[in-house]
Amino acid sequence: MSTVVYEQREVRRARYAVAAVFAVHGAVTGSFATRVPWIQDHAGVSAGQLGLALAFPALGASVAMPLAGSVSHRFGARTALRGLLALWTLALVLPALAPNLLTLCLALFVYGASAGMSDVAMNALGVEVENRLDKSIMSGLHGMWSAGALIGSAGGTLAAHLGSDARLHHALAAAVLTLTGLVACTWVLDLQPAEDEEPPPRFALPPRSAVLIGAVGFCAVFAEGASLDWSAVYLRDQLDSSAGLAAACTTGFTLTMALARLAGDRVVDRFGAVRTVRVSGVLATLGGLLIVVGGHPAVAMTGFALVGLGIAVVVPLCFAAAGRAGSNPSLAIAGVATITYTSGLVAPSAIGGLAQATSLVVSFGLVTVLACCLVVFAKVLRAGDRDRPKISPSNAGVPGRQS
Repeated sequence: MSTVVYEQREVRRARYAVAAVFAVHGAVTGSFATRVPWIQDHAGVSAGQLGLALAFPALGASVAMPLAGSVSHRFGARTALRGLLALWTLALVLPALAPNLLTLCLALFVYGASAGMSDVAMNALGVEVENRLDKSIMSGLHGMWSAGALIGSAGGTLAAHLGSDARLHHALAAAVLTLTGLVACTWVLDLQPAEDEEPPPRFALPPRSAVLIGAVGFCAVFAEGASLDWSAVYLRDQLDSSAGLAAACTTGFTLTMALARLAGDRVVDRFGAVRTVRVSGVLATLGGLLIVVGGHPAVAMTGFALVGLGIAVVVPLCFAAAGRAGSNPSLAIAGVATITYTSGLVAPSAIGGLAQATSLVVSFGLVTVLACCLVVFAKVLRAGDRDRPKISPSNAGVPGRQS
């Protein structure tokens, strides 16, 4: 078998392996989210205190994500991902063990820090696989994350329905997901730094290219966070819908995002990142307008579905563009991830604060404006567009080299 054929088979195998890693990462999030009410009762915290505690995962992620590059440089991409993913899956058990607000905040900080570092590591490897295959796969990888989140939430819903103790549920889930992640990491690309490559700084400000790309991701994640956390409230309070219909709206939004991500790679390969994001921005803007001016539950639900469809592929394309925008992909990806995590942190509270001062209609007017920004600033993703250079065996090891 020729070396080129062997390398192609290895890269294809790595694609499926990193897809499994994305699914495991998402399953942890889904498993945690469904047991938040149990965790709140166990820790004895109020709704306001819970809101404070739930800010700590994003804080932990923002602090820790710049460390991912130095960890990968020191241990190699495969070993780093194996360790960081195991930290993330095992951190699932911590929140359910917390007996009070302080320990819950500390547990969620560690939970978020391990989530952020493993997120950067797996996205960096996903970008490298995409480069070597010379076709878009990042949207599908993030679709696998959404699928994993749905599986994790389904398991959590069943556990909650059976009245299971979340400590037992999360311990079992962590064991299964840790084992699955360790097996999947066996076949991801084992990138090692070049002998003359300088180690990245432990903490560094994101490069300018990452800031511009991250701004696009900020708009998309803001719309995602606002829709996930406030769509049901919008239908219930603004349009006087039933609780069941309001919940169905959030479910519909999540499903459109997952399906669009799973199908998005073919669209990106055909039309390129810039045109895809411009059209996505148009769809999201149209969805925002339907939410704001529709005045009927069916119209608003259609609007939220369009927002989900429109923003689904934006963040995967931001990571892909960051991975090609400079000489240090891990640092650029960490910068974009930090900006998008920050957006996810501020979006729910910003929407709530603006709604308190004005109304939810005005809040989603802001979401519509940010969706429109996707159309205007899509060109900054040109680094991840289809005009990238072809990958050949002679340069297949850039960045890094495979052992």
